[in-house]
Amino acid sequence: MLTIGYIGNGKSTNRYHLPFVLQRENIKVKTIYQRNPKHESWERIAGVNYTSDLDKLLHDKDIQLIVVCTRTDSHYEYTKLVLEHNKHCLVEKPFMETSEQAKEIFAMASKKGLIVQAYQNRRFDSDFLTVQKVIEEGKLGNLLEVEMHYDYYRPEVPESAHSFNPAESFLYGHGCHTLDQVISYFGKPEHIHYDVRQLLGQGRMNDYFDLDLYYGELKVSVKSSYFRLKERPSFVVYGKKGCFVKYSKDRQEEHLKLFYMPDNKDFGIDTINHYGVLTYIDEEGTIHEETVKSVNGDYGRVYDDLYEAIINGNDKTITDEQTLLQMEILETGVKNLK
Repeated sequence: MLTIGYIGNGKSTNRYHLPFVLQRENIKVKTIYQRNPKHESWERIAGVNYTSDLDKLLHDKDIQLIVVCTRTDSHYEYTKLVLEHNKHCLVEKPFMETSEQAKEIFAMASKKGLIVQAYQNRRFDSDFLTVQKVIEEGKLGNLLEVEMHYDYYRPEVPESAHSFNPAESFLYGHGCHTLDQVISYFGKPEHIHYDVRQLLGQGRMNDYFDLDLYYGELKVSVKSSYFRLKERPSFVVYGKKGCFVKYSKDRQEEHLKLFYMPDNKDFGIDTINHYGVLTYIDEEGTIHEETVKSVNGDYGRVYDDLYEAIINGNDKTITDEQTLLQMEILETGVKNLK
């Protein structure tokens, strides 16, 4: 049994973590720390201790793993505190504010023989897993280009911002999803072209990014904007023999926002209307078009991997090197802000 506690009792903890953890019989949630109970807005979970005394969480000998689900600017201090009390630590993304902070945290965990990693749950998005399946089937031929889009139409978000903070930028907040997907599957790129913008002018929020990551003849583009009234496809993959287009995103977040939880059998699962389309030409020159059934996603797989690492000594799936590379890309992107 893996016994865990949480620092933070807001949207992240209650929407993106607990619904999956509570499904798992080999994980027990013992305590949730909330700094100010007066701001509590989520229904309490039966059998879980709630406290505003952080020491009770940090000094509890039963708790092996503490999950940090707070603002990015507090991740570094809370994670250090967790490691100092000899607990393993899972940290919401973006992992840290800087790569230097991340290096220090990883070094500290390594010295103590502890596990610390980022909560990169988007590795287990349905659309991303489906793209991997299509690529590995080989019908596309040699890959030439992959486009990944993460679009919104939320002009009120950047319009309400009149200052710029890298750790709260659109690039940090959303690039950490897609960049991790790229790094986890394709590895370290040979070089990157950055186009990161403040569409409302200097000194305002970063609200647009377009990063091109190059791997030999393959280009992987990660694109996102707050000003897309009509979203672009979630994924478009081009090979020498065909292409695959997946319009709709993974549906787990959509369902979670509706409080439709993972204990429902159809939670997060695509219907035929959400399936992607594969178009390719075979060796005889015949063109085929196929609807591809989506692979089911599951954010909770991050916890499954952590269980195996902490309890059974397996290697981490989300490695330090991958997280550091992502942090360095985010930092460089902000430096290239236009």
